[in-house]
Amino acid sequence: MRIAIPTTPVGQVDQSWGRAPRVTVAQVENDTVTDWLDFDVEWDRLHDANGEGSHHARIARFLLDHKIDRVAAPHIGPGMTVMLDRMGIAVDLGVSGDGRTVALESAARG
Repeated sequence: MRIAIPTTPVGQVDQSWGRAPRVTVAQVENDTVTDWLDFDVEWDRLHDANGEGSHHARIARFLLDHKIDRVAAPHIGPGMTVMLDRMGIAVDLGVSGDGRTVALESAARG
């Protein structure tokens, strides 16, 4: 399972999804994080560039390019939630703490 999580440079869950400066893609297999890739997406800087539709498309492209099965984040706005649902990507909200722990817990729910 591939899970996208907004993270800080020290691997903690960041408070923002749509405005995340960094997103980690965690590959979880057999209750183990087998891959952990950090991406400086700069969604914080790009959020207001070219309107909400362009920003949602930017995020959708990232999720498709990285074959994401699930997003784990503290909060996601209603428009983004609808988009993820339409894409068939599961959402795990209200998460916090260590990103690797969140990835394992989210995968266990999935």
